[in-house]
Parts: sequence; C-alpha cells; structure tokens
Amino acid sequence: MTGEKNLQALLAGMHPVQRTGEYVYVLWPHGRPLAPGIEAAVREAEGLTVVLPRAEADKEGLSYDFVGAWITLQIHSALEAVGLTAAVSRALTDATISCNVLAGFHHDHLLVPVAEAARALEVLAELSARSRQRQVPGQLQERAEGPPVPELQLRDETPADREAILALTAEAFAISPATGLPAEGEPVEVKVLRELFEAKEYLPGFSLVAVLAGEVVGHVISTRGWVGGHELLGLGPIGVTPRLQRKGIGSALMKETIARANAAGESGIALLGSPEYYPRFGFVAAATLGVLAPEDAWGDHFQLLPLALWPGGVHGVFRYAEPFTRL
Repeated sequence: MTGEKNLQALLAGMHPVQRTGEYVYVLWPHGRPLAPGIEAAVREAEGLTVVLPRAEADKEGLSYDFVGAWITLQIHSALEAVGLTAAVSRALTDATISCNVLAGFHHDHLLVPVAEAARALEVLAELSARSRQRQVPGQLQERAEGPPVPELQLRDETPADREAILALTAEAFAISPATGLPAEGEPVEVKVLRELFEAKEYLPGFSLVAVLAGEVVGHVISTRGWVGGHELLGLGPIGVTPRLQRKGIGSALMKETIARANAAGESGIALLGSPEYYPRFGFVAAATLGVLAPEDAWGDHFQLLPLALWPGGVHGVFRYAEPFTRL
C-alpha cells in the first residue's frame, strides 16, 4: 500500500489515537540482552536508546526522566512525505506541549508528556478539522459511492414533507443498524424523529431534505444538544431511500449540514454512528476531545466533529434532545 504524500490530505485524514499505558526513554545497559516489550530503539555512538512501557523499565531497574503518552496519528504517510512532522510539531508547540516523534513504516507516532495527553489529542483533532475545512468541495466524497445523483435538490424540511420523511425513514431503518435484524414494528428512528419535529430542541434550518424529481429521497436532522452548558448539535437520524443509497445522497446531506453549522457559528456536531463511515467527514471518537457518550457502551461509535469555532476544553457527558432520553 502506497503511503499518502499530500500534506493537506495527511492532516485532514489523520485520526490521532492514544495507546494504553505510559512509555519512557531509557539508555539500555551495554551487553544486557534486550527485554521483551521494547517498542522502539535507536542506535547512537553513545549507546542504545529504547522506548518501552514504564512498568517494564521499572521491572528492569532502569532510570528515566521523561514519562510519555504514546499517540499514533493513524494515517498511512509515505516516508518521503514533506511537512507532516513540522505541521504537527508547530501545532503542539503553539499549545506549549513538547513532543518526541517516531516514524514507522505505516504511521507517525508522538510521545507527549503523559499529563498533556488529553490536551494534545484536542490540539491534533483541531488541526485535522481545520485542514478538512480547507479541502476542495467533493474531496471527501465516499469512495465506495457512485457519482452523486444529478439534479438533486437540498432544502429545508417543511411540515408538508414530514409524512414522506417518516415513510422513507421507516424504509431506511427496516433493518436495524444496531442488530442487523429486521425491526419489529415501527423502527425506533421513526418514533424519535416524529417527536423531534415537535421538540423544543428542534432547530429550523437543520432539518434538511434531499429531493429528486419532486420526491423526498433523503433526510437528516440535527437538534440542540449540550455538554454541561456548552451548546452543540446532535445529528440524527439520517436516512436515504434504500433504492438510492450509495449514490452520494447521504454524503450531500452531511456536507450541507456541516456547511450550515459552520455558517451558523456552531462549534461541533455529535452523532452515534459507524466509525468506518463518518470519519470521512472529519468525525473522530468524541472521547478523544473530552466529550463522553451518554452510554459507555457506545464507545468509538459516539463521534464528534469539531467545527471551525471549536473552543477546546469542552469536557463532560453529551446530552441529546429530550426525545432521545425516552428511547
């Protein structure tokens, strides 16, 4: 697999992930057999430097000064790529966070002070988000999709659309995305959508339909959510008529939502969805930015897109619009 060389694509596509544990640099004693658990090594004239888990260093009785958190950028960068290390180092330097860089064949890795790990992840996520905002339109088009449907119209939903929206949502969620099994009775997404239309958290301009030849073929809604007192958007459900799925309609609705959210001065969008699909729009595991899911079991399926006005330092459990609490 060929690594990515384009700096903009590298920054936009990187997905920083922290390894479990604490890591240290030590000078390995001359002549001692190497211990298991060594993660990286550099031979210098002065001796062999190794990086290994702190617990292993303590077990071996080795001294160290720096205790770091290990962050992997999760983007396959070519070894000849230019600028990634400089851009990442500059962002962390501006945030007064020191880092040590290790380049692997597939990924770049950072060791930052363990106490700064959460803040470093925020800085890197913000750097990636800013880079995605600068990408040309269409650059994030889903590779697995066909070309966008021609003459597709995106507009605000109106009350006259709602019967058609609920019908396409029932069709889109006839197979539960959570279980992979046919839904029993009315899909829960239809029930919550019906209530969101009437909820106090409903936001005009963030309930969008995709219309083709006069037919409503897709819909997405974002409603008000919070982390503590900080307002965010909670996206979902999003649905596309099954016969027209994988034609770019879902991507078009996502991109329009993101554009509107930035224009409205929103700072972030949270959602529960596939960690294989939504990162193409810039979403990352919300916990890496300090935003926790309403339920721990959601794990990396609970995601957040920090927008242009993301302030950083937002920490706590995300609270959806009230109809979600009755699910």
